[in-house]
Amino acid sequence: MTTVGVRLPVGFGGADADEWPRPRTFPRAEELERSVDVLPGVGPAVKKRLERLGLETVGDLLAHRPFRYEEPVPEVRIADLQADEDVAISGEVLSTSKRRRGRLQMLTARISDGTATISATWFNQPWLERQLQPGTALRLRGRQGRYGFDVRSFDIGDGEATADFAPVYPASEEITAKKLREVVGAALPAALADPLPSELKQREALPERVDALWALHRPRSLAEAEAGRRRLAFDELLLLQIWLARRRRERESEVAPALGPPGELVARYRDVLPFRLTEHQERAIADLDGNLERSVPMQRLLQGEVGSGKTVVALYALLRAVEAGKQGALMAPTETLAEQHFLTLEEPCRLLGVTCALLTSSSVKRERDLAPNADIVVGTHALIQEGVELRDLAVAVVDEQHRFGVEQRKALTEGRSPHVLHMTATPIPRTLALTVYGDLAVSEIVRPPADRKPIKTAWVAEDRSAAAYSRLRKHLDAGRQAYVVCPLIEESETTQARAAEAEAERLQKAELRGYRVGLLHGRLRPADRRELMARFKARDLDVLVATTVIEVGVDVPNATIMIVQEADRFGLAQLHQLRGRVGRGVEQSYCLLISRAREDLTEPAIERLEALVRTNDGFELAEVDLDIRGSGQLLGTRQSGLTDLRFAHLRKDRPLLERARALADELVETEGPLSDEVERAFAGRDLSAA
Repeated sequence: MTTVGVRLPVGFGGADADEWPRPRTFPRAEELERSVDVLPGVGPAVKKRLERLGLETVGDLLAHRPFRYEEPVPEVRIADLQADEDVAISGEVLSTSKRRRGRLQMLTARISDGTATISATWFNQPWLERQLQPGTALRLRGRQGRYGFDVRSFDIGDGEATADFAPVYPASEEITAKKLREVVGAALPAALADPLPSELKQREALPERVDALWALHRPRSLAEAEAGRRRLAFDELLLLQIWLARRRRERESEVAPALGPPGELVARYRDVLPFRLTEHQERAIADLDGNLERSVPMQRLLQGEVGSGKTVVALYALLRAVEAGKQGALMAPTETLAEQHFLTLEEPCRLLGVTCALLTSSSVKRERDLAPNADIVVGTHALIQEGVELRDLAVAVVDEQHRFGVEQRKALTEGRSPHVLHMTATPIPRTLALTVYGDLAVSEIVRPPADRKPIKTAWVAEDRSAAAYSRLRKHLDAGRQAYVVCPLIEESETTQARAAEAEAERLQKAELRGYRVGLLHGRLRPADRRELMARFKARDLDVLVATTVIEVGVDVPNATIMIVQEADRFGLAQLHQLRGRVGRGVEQSYCLLISRAREDLTEPAIERLEALVRTNDGFELAEVDLDIRGSGQLLGTRQSGLTDLRFAHLRKDRPLLERARALADELVETEGPLSDEVERAFAGRDLSAA
């Protein structure tokens, strides 16, 4: 193709006005769907290796974003190396060796350039040993460190200079970053024409998409690369927000029962509560009332701190349906959580003369027969199983909704248009709320009741666990109760994690001898589980040894201390939820996180534990978790790792996200290339899976 010079506009990331070659005429959209083996240098073997990375088409290659860029560094002789200086060196492999240090696998190669010999070190890449045979020529970039030359990047044999400014791509054992750079370069001429309207690009000072792709993959500076990434990130976020805007508009055409203003039943509900609602609870209820009075189906997300009283607000929404002569349903992801919700709702419902039923896969026939006609039904996925017909569903509450599949949530509202309240005890960062839940209105209960004292959290190494149990016994001797959380139910040959069964037995004979210890896990029969929790609430047990089955829904105000064994094995959000099982009364409560020694932990594990000790604020922890884990596969069901937003950084790009959301309503009815792009991006997908 004939190429012309173009300039990347100044102002969208600070790029200068250098030139890239680009096609004068653009290929059709189908070019992006062509297999990677149409490109030069991609034969059957390379194609298979690329496919294992998820790179099957030309479009996949263009979207394979470099995870960093190498700045130019000087090349020096090995004899002239200085400590703590980024340089490039060249040499030949003399020998290799491997060893372990904690969790680190270290591969060391002896390398010589004729002036001197040095040890070069790679961490956690043992597969490189096959490539680094004696006699192999290398060019390395890195610095002289504690274990020799710490390798940042390298080339085998002759080729592109590692020392030059260059993109570095996510690679694998089977295909090098250098080869990826070559095949991505071969795909660049297939960069497509721009779907955004010219007027929008001019107004927002956006570069052309093709220029952005060249800037991303072949930049001359970090400023150029960032300018290209931001344009591509804006595209992703704008397409996402347009799709969400379409969903919001589609819902406006559906009709739900308008429940009118609050009535006598919810007024009596306020009277039977043994406490006054907090300011944040009242604000959430006002949001609900505003939605429930309308015939447009409510789609609202209620998120809040652990122990902040979300269930109280959820019951208010369910009672609004009952007082209108209709039915409410609460669906929870596990039997344990459904049972806890039922126990919480049962007493106020009894006082109000409202029938409340529990329906799970373990329910007996009598319970199944009662459920469809109850005023409020609490259950698991059994609520949507074949043969269960709810009478007149007007309000549905879906708790911990991210733990359900798309089809499960759809089935609850199939054939009807109830008002839906999505509830989560895992606070979601603002940026995620605008993406994953961008089609929902959001209510937040930021703080727990004022009489609750902040939980004091400490991180304890295993060799000091005796001191942790000594503190726990002091609480028990003072008449309080405690939790001990273990990662697994039973011992496994594949892990050294403590099992709850073995730990309960051990503790009963050792640290907790003389105290009453119960064991709670998900494999217990529902009746046994309910009996055990009832005994713990009634103070017939001193300590509950449990798995993460107690992560949500368990409310025992007299429990004032928790020990989490092998806390480094848990995620940050999970640890925060577990910690929330204590601190539910007026007494000072404690959470002790026991882990291996600091030097044996990964950096993410250390970050998680330090964050838990530093703050009790679940919203702050959600932001930390977003930084540590990544934003998740937002358009799928995974909650961490690689994301379908390939160019956007949700924390860094929040201004772009806000701008894209503002533009989405303006562009939602746009036809042409932009609309076609939205259709291609979201064909057959449902964001509610995230």
